[in-house]
Amino acid sequence: MAEINLFFIFIGSIVFDLLIGDPRFVIHPVQIIGIYIKKTSNFFIQNFNKNKIILLWGGLFIALSSIGISFLIGKFIELIFLQSKNNFVFGILIFLGLSSCLASKSLILSVKEISNLISEDIIDKKTERLIRKKVQRIVSRDVSSSSLDHLFRSSSESLTENSVDGIFAPLFWIFIGIVFMKFSSFLPGPLSLGFSYKAISTLDSMIGYRSDQYKYIGFFSAKIEDYATFIPSRLVLLTLPLVSSKIKKYISIIKKSYLDGIKYDSPNSGISEAIFAYTSNIKLGGKSKYNDEIIVKPTINCNGDNCSKEKINVICQLILRLQFLWVLSFSLIFFNI
Repeated sequence: MAEINLFFIFIGSIVFDLLIGDPRFVIHPVQIIGIYIKKTSNFFIQNFNKNKIILLWGGLFIALSSIGISFLIGKFIELIFLQSKNNFVFGILIFLGLSSCLASKSLILSVKEISNLISEDIIDKKTERLIRKKVQRIVSRDVSSSSLDHLFRSSSESLTENSVDGIFAPLFWIFIGIVFMKFSSFLPGPLSLGFSYKAISTLDSMIGYRSDQYKYIGFFSAKIEDYATFIPSRLVLLTLPLVSSKIKKYISIIKKSYLDGIKYDSPNSGISEAIFAYTSNIKLGGKSKYNDEIIVKPTINCNGDNCSKEKINVICQLILRLQFLWVLSFSLIFFNI
């Protein structure tokens, strides 16, 4: 009975995230774990900047402690909820906690806002600065001198990559936690796994870069994120064509997306971007500026259209449809286990 209540709390949290997003009156767990990651990583970088071994093992400590703390907080709330026989207050905590693990509305709205601004007939210098500022918030590349076409591409690449990190990977791990709870309340549950993945994603976004400053301290964080996102990204690869207009070319799209995606250094981001690129028929990849260095990423779907407001709307629709398909599939699996 308890796991069924958790399942419906899970469904409610998805709806809440789609309609409301992150409520401003609640401190987001990412903010808390982000402060811890920043403080500890700064300590190691400032005191052991020239000692690669200490930075490497310090990075492992930061990663394991961040994930461990997040897991234990989630597990504690789950156990209290179950032992209190579904207490309403702890149910609300789980509801808000699960919702905070998802980023559907915030991700879609941020990119749509950018595309609407870029698509305006007349763009003055003030609006252009605003566009660059908003794009810079969602990408790690330097867009200070980017053209409007590049800003469109940057936004599209962020949307396609982060839809996996911010939506589908958390959904996957939360569902795994709900299934575990059917067998034992002491196994990892939806909130503990959801919080753990959010910590992993935050670690990767904050210190998992390949630049000199984070090359060693962020090594383990990047690797852990690669493993944690591996299965969800492949599931997106296999299921996204099912909710697109390209379903008749299913095998061809899967093959092309995989072959283009594996050219990227990241084992997951290339796959994520490629399947969205082929299902929405856009071209991604190319030149981008990172820390005063021009990096050329492999082109994905070289015959696709340029990114545009219409294409971003298509991608957003695909994200929403795929969420519905996943929730429907999860529901059928859950009630038949």
